[in-house]
Amino acid sequence: MTFSKPFSEQTVLITGASRGIGAAIAERFAAVGMKVVIHYRDSHEAANEVARTCMKHGAKVLTVSADVKSREQILLMKEKLEQKDMVPDIIVNNAGIAHYGLLSDVSEEEWDSVMDVNLKGAFLCSQTFMQAMISQKYGRIINVSSIWGISGASCEVVYSTAKGGLNAFTKALAKELAPSGVTVNAVAPGAVETDMMSGFQTEERDAIASEIPAGRFAMPYEVASLVYFLALPESGYITGQIISPNGGWLT
Repeated sequence: MTFSKPFSEQTVLITGASRGIGAAIAERFAAVGMKVVIHYRDSHEAANEVARTCMKHGAKVLTVSADVKSREQILLMKEKLEQKDMVPDIIVNNAGIAHYGLLSDVSEEEWDSVMDVNLKGAFLCSQTFMQAMISQKYGRIINVSSIWGISGASCEVVYSTAKGGLNAFTKALAKELAPSGVTVNAVAPGAVETDMMSGFQTEERDAIASEIPAGRFAMPYEVASLVYFLALPESGYITGQIISPNGGWLT
């Protein structure tokens, strides 16, 4: 069975797309007129603003709210997408939360929250939507990880662990789905100019930038361009890879 739907007519679901990297990814796919599903949890107006930007490109856009930690809510989202004929051919598991602090100060609730959003969310979304991809013998699952999932980071043990788990999930699921024509990859950025960096003081930001050979943080659109590339039909032989756009910070 050959998948014949043109790339520009496919549907992409981006979780956590109301801002930052997720918003940039949504806009990149919208630029070629694809059907774009913008997922968010609480940021309704921000998601609508991203949707308006995407619609300027002529894309069909749908915003959906769901807690990625909840199977029930993910299943309700699936029903809505089926009703709108927007079952995703491409899933970008981007929803995530950061955590800073010493491991000795981490509560069990904080640990569970970071694991649930960053790791369980990707599991639930992938499991929920991959069956349609398997049936059509084509699909793309792209997980947004982090450089810290590769190298680890002091005072970000919980976040690093969650993203490391996401990388392992990516590699294993890629092997499981490869016979079905579905690729699974992860993009693991270094420092990116998003709200996640807003908690750092100017001196801290400058210190981080000085460690990066490129001398700066990435812009969200630069991460989005890599996600877009991995979603292309001609990228079908790339699977199980953790690709880290980090300006030479980690080689």
